[in-house]
Amino acid sequence: MTAGGPLSGTRILELGSFIAGPFAGQLLGDYGADVIKIEPISGGDPMRHWGVQRDGDSLWWPTIGRNKQSVCIDVRLPAGQALLRRLSTHVDVIVENFRPGRLEEWGVGFAALSEANPAMVMAHVSGWGQTGPRSAAAGFGSIGEAVGGLRFVTGSPDRPPSRYGVSLGDELAGMFTVIGVLAALAHARTTGVGQEVDVAIYEAVAALMESSLADFELGGVLRQRSGSVLPGVAPSNTYPTADGTDVLIAANADSVYRRLCEVMGRPELATDMRYATHAARASNAGVLDEVISAWTRTFDATRLLDKLEAAGVPAGRIYTARDMLTDAHYEARDMVLRMASYQGWTVPMNGVVPKFTRTPGAVRSTGPRLGEHTRDVLVNIAGVDEGELVSLQRDGVVWCAAPLDARLDPVPPL
Repeated sequence: MTAGGPLSGTRILELGSFIAGPFAGQLLGDYGADVIKIEPISGGDPMRHWGVQRDGDSLWWPTIGRNKQSVCIDVRLPAGQALLRRLSTHVDVIVENFRPGRLEEWGVGFAALSEANPAMVMAHVSGWGQTGPRSAAAGFGSIGEAVGGLRFVTGSPDRPPSRYGVSLGDELAGMFTVIGVLAALAHARTTGVGQEVDVAIYEAVAALMESSLADFELGGVLRQRSGSVLPGVAPSNTYPTADGTDVLIAANADSVYRRLCEVMGRPELATDMRYATHAARASNAGVLDEVISAWTRTFDATRLLDKLEAAGVPAGRIYTARDMLTDAHYEARDMVLRMASYQGWTVPMNGVVPKFTRTPGAVRSTGPRLGEHTRDVLVNIAGVDEGELVSLQRDGVVWCAAPLDARLDPVPPL
């Protein structure tokens, strides 16, 4: 086993804010990469203040900012752009989620930066991608979920389209960014030539829509909202118990369905022509769900789950955060980590996914103070000398959490 994670020795420059780009940076950092996050001087990444807050600070920030170094540079200024160019020669990957064309306007696009660092990979995350008639349009994750087709099939059939309780479009884009970065790095390390990775949020969502296009064009079927079930897949639903807890049972495969019939004490249902095949169960799903519900109502949830587990039938409670924090399996798999933040909190957060047997990933630090690493990164990586750094800070180009000049205000402007 090797400490440091599989991306140990890889340096990432994160030029992004909000969720999609920073979530990609979070994952890359989990895998051992050295992630340098560039933040605006005025308030930093908005994620420092989004979501549930405590004393004005976001409870999300310690997680999405974990394993990162915070460097404050005003990249709108020519001197800030010059610093980016100097930093870019020392990194393997740049992840950015500005509006397409913005980096080129500042003279720090891929073509300019790759001249000095030809093996560099630059990943772009945007609503609509870097090309196409809508590339310049604004696009958030929610719009990507809508245009990517996910919103239309989410919710109950008798209600308008719903949304997920998390920022799924942004996070899918972040995951595809990581996939693209890893693939491009593999190529760059073989050939010495980097490339751009273009991730559009709507495309990250559309990529998960299974056979929806073929279903419609070739099969004449337009997928619809179906509530808690997936049409054509049965039995797979939530079922009531004696103590009022809903339990999800997924017994749609033929062999699993037969095991469910046995544990229910209803072996004849396995050969009943209404339910014996996948297609038959799909046609009679409603009636079959009623039969199963009548049985599950005779047990409390714990007893029901014990019986199903013993029979090899996939089943589970519908967890909330409370359940995750107390679940023995989550604990055994290191899926709830408790980390100290700079605010003095002990923050519970999700663990590293996936698990690696030889090079395990890790959470080495929580989201940093704004500008905490400005001096160290610019001096030790970009080669900025102390006198130049003091001048840059005095001119408002950079900001350091610990001011280099006692005459400077230690609190960044908001």
